[in-house]
Amino acid sequence: MTDLFSTIIGSSVARRVGVPQPTRLRRYDPGAPLCEAPVLVAGGGRFADGIAGWLDGLGITTIRAFDPQAPEPDGSHGADGSGRSDDDDTAARLGAVVLDLSEARDPGDLDALRVIGAPALRSLARNARVVVVGTDPSTLTEVSHVATQRALEGAVRSIGKELRHGATANLVLAHRDSSDGVRSAAEFLLSGRSAYVDGQVIRVDDRAGANPDAVRPLAGKVAVVTGAARGIGAEIARVMARDGATVVAVDVPTAGDSLAAVANEIRGTALQVDVTAAEAGRRIVDHALSRHGAIDIVVHNAGITRDKLLVNIDESRWGSVMAVNLRSILQLNEAILERGAMPDDGRIVCVASIAGIAGNRGQTNYGASKAGVIGVVDALSTQLRPRRITVNAVAPGFIETDMTARIPFATREFGRRMNSLQQGGTPRDVAETIAWLAQPGAAAVTGQVVRVCGQSLLGA
Repeated sequence: MTDLFSTIIGSSVARRVGVPQPTRLRRYDPGAPLCEAPVLVAGGGRFADGIAGWLDGLGITTIRAFDPQAPEPDGSHGADGSGRSDDDDTAARLGAVVLDLSEARDPGDLDALRVIGAPALRSLARNARVVVVGTDPSTLTEVSHVATQRALEGAVRSIGKELRHGATANLVLAHRDSSDGVRSAAEFLLSGRSAYVDGQVIRVDDRAGANPDAVRPLAGKVAVVTGAARGIGAEIARVMARDGATVVAVDVPTAGDSLAAVANEIRGTALQVDVTAAEAGRRIVDHALSRHGAIDIVVHNAGITRDKLLVNIDESRWGSVMAVNLRSILQLNEAILERGAMPDDGRIVCVASIAGIAGNRGQTNYGASKAGVIGVVDALSTQLRPRRITVNAVAPGFIETDMTARIPFATREFGRRMNSLQQGGTPRDVAETIAWLAQPGAAAVTGQVVRVCGQSLLGA
């Protein structure tokens, strides 16, 4: 749909009927610059100097102060929703703003959002990034300190809804000494990997972690991906392989041909097994250990929908969704962890859904199962913390797949537009977020649910 509206005829039709024209989002390309330059790094928090030095080391121009009185090009436009022209050269524009307010402890300190942030937002380029860094309120005790840092969440989510032209705003909340975690989160949020991640809060703790290779951060890792024969699962497998992982692609026997095609494409291995089967966990572990030696990463992507209003739902529709979407995760995790297939520093990533956060009419079974997935993340991340195994989830919003293509046009278009980016996401957007959570450098991120939804208007 973005491609359609980008054509001369499509854009003309869109303007006539009053449909907003979505911006083509900047997505990740291995080897490309992290983000557009220059990047404003400001705010005076404890991470600002380190972030600026890191960006400088990548060859990205940074500035530490912004002059709101500097002249702008004639007909200039920004990503702040001001309605200015959308056709000028963006060379003088800010590619990103990193505002470090980690030391803010009084509501008065929040005025930096207005004094520093507001002028900078007027000079954002297309697909720019706004990253605010704060302190995790759970690590603070003074009421005013907690209130000040908690206020950043409302501010950043509101900023995300004001930005236009593909720009996003996200918040990183850190522990006192979380330099590695802040850097990993900032790298993800500044890059094209986070194209459809907007208005999110990512908490990082003080665990250290670094990627051995910037282009292939998963090199040497073995990743199991369930539901890998098509759609989002196939794209997860591709992105994992692109980033260096050896992938075990898992799906049901009826999807065998598609599964084999994906595995061959990425030079991984295919395993045909129903994840709800009693022997599924054993078979996956045996396959991975015998062929590859370990399971460093497991991505629980397999899922189904059997939609019906609760008053009309039968046992089969209810039970099958629970079995695939939730119970299989519990069983597979038990098999992988009890048999010692996953070493310390492993990664478990689950695919939840905004339906598990906000609910959805006709999807009581699906919403329950996906909320249960979030419960798995909450509990298991705490249990596995001593082993440095991280457990996280992504919660996709409206993602353009074969399934959504079958939705009636009006309903489909409504779903696409109900977010700050005014368009649907792609399977790759989900896969990029999962691949980041699987990186060694993301060791400080656990127990998180990252929504890949363009800041959907549904849910928190």
